[in-house]
Amino acid sequence: MRLFRPSTVAYAHCDLPCGVYDPAQARIEAESVKAICEKYQGNEDPVFRTRALLIKEQRAELVKHHLWVLWTDYFKPPHFEKYPQLHELFNKATKQAGAAGGKGAVDPAEAQVLLDQIAEIDKIFWETKQAA
Repeated sequence: MRLFRPSTVAYAHCDLPCGVYDPAQARIEAESVKAICEKYQGNEDPVFRTRALLIKEQRAELVKHHLWVLWTDYFKPPHFEKYPQLHELFNKATKQAGAAGGKGAVDPAEAQVLLDQIAEIDKIFWETKQAA
């Protein structure tokens, strides 16, 4: 059994060494949501609109996924202590992704609110990366 025991144990504050997390993934999907909302508003074809809604819902779910990964895997207690608004910001952003996605109206303004929230998260994220 000693052969299978690691000789060195390494610890990291995230799942893998830093560099694998980035709010850009959520932002890119949110930009897609907004673009789909804009295209939906400019097209009356019911088949196109149905396809647009399905794709928008998928993209909105991806936004939530990427935000949850950052929230639960990257950010740690010291980050939440330094940025006490972070929990509420993530909560609002993931709910906004739902509102801009399948649960809400197909309104580009709602998608822009989501993008603005992701921008706030992005700012804090890069501050924490520079401090590390």
